[in-house]
Amino acid sequence: MPTTDAPTKESAGEPAEDRSAVRTLLRLWPYVRPVRTRVFTAACVAVAASCTGLVFPLVLKWMVDGPVTDRDPRGVWLGALLLLVLGIAEALLFGLRRWLVARPLAHVEARMRADLYEHLQRLPVAFHDRWASGQLLSRGTTDLMLLRMFLAFPMTFLLVNGVTIVVGMVILLAQDFTLGLVLLAPVVPMVLFLAYTEGKYATVARRAQDQVGDLTTVVEESVLGIRIIKGFGRHRSQAHAFRELSHTLRGTELGKARLLAGIWAVIVTLPEIAIGAALVLGTLRVSDGDLSAGTLVAFLSTALALRWPVESIGFLLAMSQEAATATQRYFEVLDAERELETGSGSESEPGSEPGSGSAPESSAAGGGGLRFDGVEFRYPDAPADEPPVLSGVDLHIRPGETMALVGATGSGKTTLTALVPRLHEVSGGRITLDGADIAAMDREHLRTLVAVAFEEPTLFSATVGENVLMGADESAGDEELGRALAVAQADFAHALPQGTGTQVGEQGLSLSGGQRQRLALARAVVGRPRFLVLDDPLSALDVHTEALVEEALRRVLADTTALVVAHRPSTVLLADRVALLSGGRVTAVGTHQQLLRENAEYAWLMSGADSPAQGAAEEPSYEGEGSTR
Repeated sequence: MPTTDAPTKESAGEPAEDRSAVRTLLRLWPYVRPVRTRVFTAACVAVAASCTGLVFPLVLKWMVDGPVTDRDPRGVWLGALLLLVLGIAEALLFGLRRWLVARPLAHVEARMRADLYEHLQRLPVAFHDRWASGQLLSRGTTDLMLLRMFLAFPMTFLLVNGVTIVVGMVILLAQDFTLGLVLLAPVVPMVLFLAYTEGKYATVARRAQDQVGDLTTVVEESVLGIRIIKGFGRHRSQAHAFRELSHTLRGTELGKARLLAGIWAVIVTLPEIAIGAALVLGTLRVSDGDLSAGTLVAFLSTALALRWPVESIGFLLAMSQEAATATQRYFEVLDAERELETGSGSESEPGSEPGSGSAPESSAAGGGGLRFDGVEFRYPDAPADEPPVLSGVDLHIRPGETMALVGATGSGKTTLTALVPRLHEVSGGRITLDGADIAAMDREHLRTLVAVAFEEPTLFSATVGENVLMGADESAGDEELGRALAVAQADFAHALPQGTGTQVGEQGLSLSGGQRQRLALARAVVGRPRFLVLDDPLSALDVHTEALVEEALRRVLADTTALVVAHRPSTVLLADRVALLSGGRVTAVGTHQQLLRENAEYAWLMSGADSPAQGAAEEPSYEGEGSTR
């Protein structure tokens, strides 16, 4: 089975294909489209505000060549008032721009986060087996924050600053063509340099974001596994691993900083040299009488007004590259194929050959209960030459019957139970419920028919009642909750500080393993399902509690078709019949007593002897215990 100890290339964020930053960012358009009116209006307002700043040099030129030269105080005061009005107008326009984009962009981020979360719920279990949780978490937090920042600032100001630079250069050329050409001289080398550094920065930005995901995974695992870390005294090794990842991320971020520093150095230095050259040339021309002082002042003021739009280009492009990689990472998850609601593409037609594996009982099509017909399963990312986990599984659990599934570790028991609610899709053959192929059922409907309880119980940061009633429809209330807790011998819930309204905490770690397992069992039975799949549901219980749970569970199982993974004889005795799973195949089916007498492997598994031969030779001491139902 695939592990999640380390992210794969996919989960670590290796891009599936090379895209330009523009093409990647265009994928955000469906989210921006509903708020496009306000976003475009905000961009136009920002352009107007930025261009208002370019009027200042023209007012200064009029003041220097007019009132100042003519020594006209009224003209000077008029010019000062005009500059004040322009400044207030510019500030109000930029404030209006921020007001226009704040609410819609918050809506865009919320919608993208909701879509990501909803999509994650619809992705197959195999996807979650491959991807580290920290990688997914970083996409829903850090990456979406980068995208919101891009939509709020770089996306707008790349346009605003571009328009400002073009308008400013037109004004400069109109004031003095020669000096304008001097300021245009750095454009070509700057464009070439930015094109050269764009790819490098994108690569480093992607690496940094993936490393943030890896670091998030380590933090999350350390928090959830804090009892293990403390119990084994591994806090130093965990801290060392964290420091190593942090050091790696620090190195990557420093690499980003060096690239960004180089971009800033070029973008700042070349325009400054051009402005200095224009100042020297302009001063000489003023002294020669070829240029008015007002024109030189206006020219230099316009050039200085363009410094920020020019210098910010590198910063904005860097943020855009980071947003492009964040977009790529976001859509890597959103592009993953969802579970098909109906039709797995691997079902057999009714009446087709069920499979080549030998089995102890017939697999004729049709019939009630739960039936496995020639079921085969291999993990989607398993090598082609690797044998399937399950092969030719034929098994029929009659209506109202309880079947125990027994097998050695790694024989495929948990995988087989996961196929019933379609947590995984069969690779061959088919599974039917009362004659209906589950591959043709709507998943939501299927999972109202089948309830599951896993060996490792998972509880959520919610109340006891909310955790249990998750297994029932929305109309279920206190009566159903009380019944389910009684069946699972989970009456301890009523003694908690707030009763069934007590918050159990993250992963339910405030409860013991047996308490968590009993609540998970209560969740499985609360909805009175027609089909019940239990994966060793009593493994964490003491023998006395187990006996009480089994007694209550017998009444539930009497009205339910159930498949129960069992490792202990006491659990096996809940079942009407037992199926032995060995090497991915069902090799024997019978009652507990029959298999003890006739199957050496089963007798060995139940006895816990050192070898099958020993288990077959020595009669198990518990053979006479109890009886099957």
